[in-house]
Amino acid sequence: GSSCECEPGYRMVSSNGGFSVTCEKCPENMSGVTQDGWNCITCPKGLTSEGNCKCPQNEILVERSIDGVLLSEALCIHCNGSEQSFSASDASGSRCVRCEETFIQVSQSCDCNSPNILTGGLCFLSHEGLPPKGVAAVRFAELGITLTSAWFLKNLQSSAFACWLYSNLTACQALGNMCVMNMNSLSSSSTDACGLFQYIFVGTARVGIVHSIPYWRSNLPWLYYGDQPGLASQVLEKNHFPTTFTFKGTDKDVKLQFIAASFDAAGNFLKWQSLEGGVLQLCPDTQTKLNAAYAFGTTYQQSCKISVSKILLDFADPVFYDLFLEYNGDNGQQHLWAVPVLNLNLQYNEKFVNQGSNMNNWLLTRRFFLVDALSGKENDLGKPPRVIRIATKITISIRLVSHTQRGTIYPPLITVAYTDVLIQNPETQSVMVSFSVTYEMNQSEAQIQTDIALGVLGGLAVLWSLLKTAGWKRRTGSSIIDLQTVFRFLLFYAGDLANVFFIITVGTGIYWLVFFKAQQFVSVLLPLPSQEEDFVTYIACAFSLKALQFLHLLVSQLTIDIFFIDWERPKGKVLKAVEGEGVTKSTAAPVSIWRTYFIANEWNEIQTVRKINPLFQVLAVLFCLEVVGFSNLALMDASSSLTRSSESYVAPWSRILRFGVSAALWVAIAVLQVIFFAVIYERFVEDKISQFVDLCCVSNISVFLLSHNCFGHYIHGRSVHGHADTNMEEMNMNLKREAENLCSQRGLLPNTDGQTFQISISRKMRLHYDWIHETLTRKRGPARLLDSSANIFEQSTRAYNAMNKFLSSFIDHVHKEMDYIVKDKLLLERILGMEFMEPIEKSIFYNDEGHSFTDVLYYGNETTLLIFDILFFSVVDLASQSFVLAAILTYLQQEIFRFIRNTLGQKNLASKTLVDQRFLI
Repeated sequence: GSSCECEPGYRMVSSNGGFSVTCEKCPENMSGVTQDGWNCITCPKGLTSEGNCKCPQNEILVERSIDGVLLSEALCIHCNGSEQSFSASDASGSRCVRCEETFIQVSQSCDCNSPNILTGGLCFLSHEGLPPKGVAAVRFAELGITLTSAWFLKNLQSSAFACWLYSNLTACQALGNMCVMNMNSLSSSSTDACGLFQYIFVGTARVGIVHSIPYWRSNLPWLYYGDQPGLASQVLEKNHFPTTFTFKGTDKDVKLQFIAASFDAAGNFLKWQSLEGGVLQLCPDTQTKLNAAYAFGTTYQQSCKISVSKILLDFADPVFYDLFLEYNGDNGQQHLWAVPVLNLNLQYNEKFVNQGSNMNNWLLTRRFFLVDALSGKENDLGKPPRVIRIATKITISIRLVSHTQRGTIYPPLITVAYTDVLIQNPETQSVMVSFSVTYEMNQSEAQIQTDIALGVLGGLAVLWSLLKTAGWKRRTGSSIIDLQTVFRFLLFYAGDLANVFFIITVGTGIYWLVFFKAQQFVSVLLPLPSQEEDFVTYIACAFSLKALQFLHLLVSQLTIDIFFIDWERPKGKVLKAVEGEGVTKSTAAPVSIWRTYFIANEWNEIQTVRKINPLFQVLAVLFCLEVVGFSNLALMDASSSLTRSSESYVAPWSRILRFGVSAALWVAIAVLQVIFFAVIYERFVEDKISQFVDLCCVSNISVFLLSHNCFGHYIHGRSVHGHADTNMEEMNMNLKREAENLCSQRGLLPNTDGQTFQISISRKMRLHYDWIHETLTRKRGPARLLDSSANIFEQSTRAYNAMNKFLSSFIDHVHKEMDYIVKDKLLLERILGMEFMEPIEKSIFYNDEGHSFTDVLYYGNETTLLIFDILFFSVVDLASQSFVLAAILTYLQQEIFRFIRNTLGQKNLASKTLVDQRFLI
């Protein structure tokens, strides 16, 4: 569409190129136009559709004399095909040339008359022993259609005859290429390209083989490895590749030196060429990124969408490849190792045989192509094809030999999947293509070890959960195994099993991270994405079970029983008017409630205090991953560098490495935070837990809380000074006396400092506690249960005073039938987290030096919270492949659950202690 030309019957008068052309009609007696288009001439034998003179077959057109003078009438000169000359017209019909050699051999002339066979421009004797007549059909199985190919129709039979009779190398290669274009598909009854190739292969066993390879006949291309059952596994696993590879070594050791022999469709050898530079990659990219595909240990993935019109333009003629891997022998000499091909479109008796994972059923081949736009041409080779076939998925698989320590691999395998495209509108049609290089090793041993660890630790988790359930039963004061017991066991087991999955996944992630990235001589390779499914399942199970444990922990902390015992006693008496009687009476001075409100607010504040700073934790992890560059350790390549050049190829992510890197950073930063808070911050800046215990003592208020029916904690806050509701001067004087040891110690027992205890109360004590507490909650019950003689506020106040009096008298050993003893816990009891003695007659107070009351706070459950955060972060990251999104969502869930814990915990505190919620700020 960029230039003009004269119509048939018109000659050019002038032409300056492009659209500047002048034409003139030829006269009637000279209606033909010369081949160059500048003159008119008489054509005795007729005209072509373009208006030029034409001549019969085996005659040539002459328009000028030998000295270049234009003839008035064109001549058609017959080429002399007799002996001595053996000439015939060439393809353009402009010269007499020596006719094809097969014509001379068969008929001693340039004619191929019956009974001789003329096919593909060659002449053959008709006699017995010729290959059967070929079927010029190409089956496009994906589309379900079979076409008669113009290329096959022209060349199939002649290539087969020439290969059979003359062992012609080019003809044999061309026949092999036609078989490859037919997807190497075999049929016991068909005489298509592959059927003819197999006929010749079987019939030429006498001519010998090449390089001692039984599947490579002399003069024939090597197309198949044979169809014996189990042969593929022998080819791929029997022999090791005779050289080794490293991650950090010379160029030869760290790169795969692939080299290909290329042929055109007619069977002509083109050249040897290295695969570097993107020979097999259809997607365009930079030279550096294309060459990264062959760096040993780097998992390479490239995919893109290409328009059909571009494919037709760039790959008009198919190129066929025989792939080899180059290596150096012991003497330094270069050798080639043939790389087998697994064609996923190959059919045997119209059944796909290379689809499954069982390599014993595979039929390996050797030759492949990228694009075939030739065999899909039906009638005319000069017209566009009706169907094209594209290698849309090419994968080079490198498998490591098990238990190797020196980077020994099995022979590589290239897997090719083709897509048949029916040409309708090439400009709008497109196809997705991909090229990848994968590295794998036998993961069965690692899977067995993981299963063993899971079985052993899972069994231990069952035993540990049973011990927890037994301890819980004792703490609830029940000995009956009921449905609630079974449910509680399942909750304990969920948490312990989540820890098992977490330990296994973190250990697995760190193992692959360390051993894969740090190795020089290759001994392990990363699992493939398909082999990571079990690992991802373990993470999902760990998260689900840990979430269940976390919710159980949240509910348990939001339902504890708690009461603040006020030890303050009235100071003197006051006169109070008696309502309705008009007289005044002397009563005890009221005790201020503000100290109780103050302690309640402090307790409310420490409910969600943690041993780490959650915001700093998330930001530090994200900083290390994205800014420092630890995320680059999760790439599926051999580099252990934290930085990557913008021009270098970025390998795909490994989900195992992503989890290993992120989990390791979470744990490391959390441990550093815990050490910092325990060693520095809580010692020199602020220790909120110890400060709360001190505050209780200064405020003359003890904390009595029950996390179970018959088990809980006690913080002894009774002031050694007798009272705390005093002025500043007296308060400072009391603290000074205490600092100078001029008063008794703060402990529950005389001459001790023990203020915190684990308590195991008797059943009788619990029943009395519930009887008094019932009046605290009766205001929420049916109206008929309320005392009509007193309003709700007065009734609650009396119940509060009764509970305060009862608990303070209980601590003072007033109730001999509900007394208690103080003792130390046995070491085994501390380890197992349960009590061996059952409080039948007397309650038991266990000395506690570690502030175990934090078990009902966030502070005492840091491990559970941290593991839940790690798993939440990892699940979001594995789903989104984004550390930033995972960090944001992790922080949001932390804040949401902290808000829920604070809000509901505040309501529970108000309802259980009778502290007005309006005073909790």
